[in-house]
Amino acid sequence: MPGYKGHLAGGLFFAVMGLVGCVLLGWLVLDPLLAAGLTGFCLLGALFPDVDTDSKGQNLFYAVFAAVDLGLIAGKHYMWAAWLGFFAMLPAIDSHRGWTHTWWAMLVVPLPILGVPLMVQGVESLRVFLPFYAAFCTGYFSHLLLDGEFV
Repeated sequence: MPGYKGHLAGGLFFAVMGLVGCVLLGWLVLDPLLAAGLTGFCLLGALFPDVDTDSKGQNLFYAVFAAVDLGLIAGKHYMWAAWLGFFAMLPAIDSHRGWTHTWWAMLVVPLPILGVPLMVQGVESLRVFLPFYAAFCTGYFSHLLLDGEFV
């Protein structure tokens, strides 16, 4: 079982391979800012399953959560800040390697990436946000794979 550095390396490997594959298949036009954003989401997905334990990965993940939550509060988006805070607490409900280390969590946890824009902007937002959902799921998959969950 790798630590946070191993999971970040695995997430980075999957992010690069996913980006290269999507560009070669013509699914994505390579844009450096988009590539950086998708890579970031993939790395967050690679760290997420271990947020239920005291670790460097947990510290990094919650630092991002805190920054986003602060931005939501500063922008007076209190409802979204409350939802983010609620979802941020959920991993603490179970023991380590509990529900956060399941295949279904890999698909369900990042659903707000699609659901929030869908509620705010409608169906046309799916085309924009689907790659970010896929990137998070890919990073999550890399974590589960490195932890031997699919053996």
